[in-house]
Amino acid sequence: MRKISAEKIVAAVSHLCIDSNYRMNKDLIALLKKNQQREKGRARRTIASILENIKIAEGEKIPICQDTGMVTIFLEIGNNLKINLGRYSSLSDIIQEGVRRGYKDGYLRKSIVNPLSRVNTKDNTPAIIHEKIVVGSHLKIKALIKGFGAENMAKIRMLPPDSKEEEIKIFVIDSIKEASSNPCPPVIVGIGIGGTMEKAASLAEEALLEPVMSKIEKFEKELLTEINKLNIGPAGLGGKTTASSVRIKTFPTHIAGLPVAVNISCWANRHKEIII
Repeated sequence: MRKISAEKIVAAVSHLCIDSNYRMNKDLIALLKKNQQREKGRARRTIASILENIKIAEGEKIPICQDTGMVTIFLEIGNNLKINLGRYSSLSDIIQEGVRRGYKDGYLRKSIVNPLSRVNTKDNTPAIIHEKIVVGSHLKIKALIKGFGAENMAKIRMLPPDSKEEEIKIFVIDSIKEASSNPCPPVIVGIGIGGTMEKAASLAEEALLEPVMSKIEKFEKELLTEINKLNIGPAGLGGKTTASSVRIKTFPTHIAGLPVAVNISCWANRHKEIII
């Protein structure tokens, strides 16, 4: 049984929060550069400004965006791993301390409030935590940082069970059309299909963690093509690149239903992972 300390996890989560906000993943930067070559005029200049923003943020160690987001943590916990809790009462408490420390040490904006009173929690907690037990002795931590310009554009629909891909496509395209410039395009589109309403929403969020430069499936490619025909373009100013990537995750569902969720990320798509 392998053991890891609480402080090691706190430090890892803190680093992920800061690094996700300061430094964008290389695959997405490469994709933005590729998309820039497809554009011309105002759209091309807009992507150039985005790339310059990314460069400045990393060089000066400042946030890519002023909305430093709400944190969602995905944990893969090995079944041969023991966590020494130390002064903490649970793994959840350890993760929350990591987020708290990251937002304090990284000078990141604290945006989390009580949903009714709107009183700020003042440390960007609580983060949302998803846990999965897997075979092994490792702990994989994935952090997804979502600003709410994009998050507010999320959609879910319980389609009839006999719906075809065309009905799913219409729902997705209509969702992006309605979102327009609000989620700061070029966006990354995560789609969850199957399970329950809750599971579909979670799948759509997890889809945003997929590498954007890896091979995409036929249906993903079709959706990306149709979305980019909308001419919303970078920053909503028109152009060929409304979305940089479309990712789909599926899960078996009940014979009487077909849940479909769309979760949109802004161009930054801030996420990182670490294995301890």
